[in-house]
Amino acid sequence: MSALASIDPRDWIRDVPDFPKPGILFKDITPLLGEPKAFRAVIDRLAEQFAGRKIDAVAAAEARGFIFGAPLALALGVGFVPIRKPGKLPYQTVSLEYALEYGTDRLEMHNDAVGPGQRILLLDDVLATGGTMRACRDLVQRTGAEVVACAFVVELSFLKGREMLKPCEVSSLIIY
Repeated sequence: MSALASIDPRDWIRDVPDFPKPGILFKDITPLLGEPKAFRAVIDRLAEQFAGRKIDAVAAAEARGFIFGAPLALALGVGFVPIRKPGKLPYQTVSLEYALEYGTDRLEMHNDAVGPGQRILLLDDVLATGGTMRACRDLVQRTGAEVVACAFVVELSFLKGREMLKPCEVSSLIIY
């Protein structure tokens, strides 16, 4: 067993009470990012889950999804597709507006980033209510690409975000 296999990433996830508002217990991944062996273990475990599957690219939403998405894409030997907030990408984009608890938001990606027949792995740091990942899924599918799975480092299961992503496969390393 490698030294990384014995690492429990939960040891580097900090609970921050009352952030961003009272009553919320925030799962802070910053300590995990600061510990190279723990960070590497997370990327290795995600890569193991999807090794051998036909995946053409990893796509992730800004900003924390990028932190895990780019190294995972390298580990899998595939490209990385950034999905961003409006106005952040320099080339022609496709976009999708989606509902939030109070209002709406919009995500964009380059119009040539993915296309018909491509198989895309979506990744984010945390699955909470599922709204952002659902928008990412819908945006990618709108191009004719196939979503292989929605993967997460952390899942807050009590928020039932998986329900929003059906029928997509959902994979989470850590479930609270």
